[in-house]
Amino acid sequence: MTIQTSILAVALAVGSAFAQTPAAPATPAAPAPAAPAPVAKPKREPRTAESAITPATRNENRRKGFLEAGKKPGIQIVFLGDSITDAWPGRGKEAWNEHYAPFNAVSFGVSGERTEDTLGHIEGGVLDGLNPKVVVIMIGTNNIGHFAEEKPEWAAAGVKKIIEKVQAKLPSTKILLLGVFPRDKKDSPKRKAVEGINAIISTYGDGKKVTYLDLTSKFLGPDGEIPKDIMPDLLHPNAAGYKIWAEAMKATMDALMK
Repeated sequence: MTIQTSILAVALAVGSAFAQTPAAPATPAAPAPAAPAPVAKPKREPRTAESAITPATRNENRRKGFLEAGKKPGIQIVFLGDSITDAWPGRGKEAWNEHYAPFNAVSFGVSGERTEDTLGHIEGGVLDGLNPKVVVIMIGTNNIGHFAEEKPEWAAAGVKKIIEKVQAKLPSTKILLLGVFPRDKKDSPKRKAVEGINAIISTYGDGKKVTYLDLTSKFLGPDGEIPKDIMPDLLHPNAAGYKIWAEAMKATMDALMK
């Protein structure tokens, strides 16, 4: 046998051995991880008359900011409320700087808040150590805006409780209580609910320590609808709306600041 023939024979033998070797079994694919079980949203507690008068603990970070802002010396005006108040130094900056910044005013409003949230801020100390001449309060639209079952009298009770808490904290301070601003279309349920709140809280003014002021007419056209050039979403004033607000409140504020 020649060398070439021997090499060919060895190669054929090796190839035959590999051909007869069974292939290794395929590794089974790992099973896909099970999808996480959906997390059920916590059920909202039913809204009751107590809800609007029970201090809540939402927006703790904002409250911390208010406590810091309250350290500013010479604060003569404090605003309490929701998003409409919250936007004063922002969207209403021009009017704010003209009418309230000279009095070192502070805005303790938070978007989305209801009466119980304002009570929570007061309980949390945002008024402690202050001695303003005037506290301006407007709150309640989110009570009826967030809860279909909310009754105007529940929201009004929350407003009354806020007044009582402010008076307890600041006995020498005057309160300017504003009627809740109109919202939505003229005959909508929420517009009527706001009117219901205002009908009740209008009785809280005593002409001495608490002055009630309803600016509804300033934000309505002759047809009873809200012009979109001052409240584009029929709820929140724009810069023009804040100017209207400041001018409409000026005479009353001037009297209270004396």
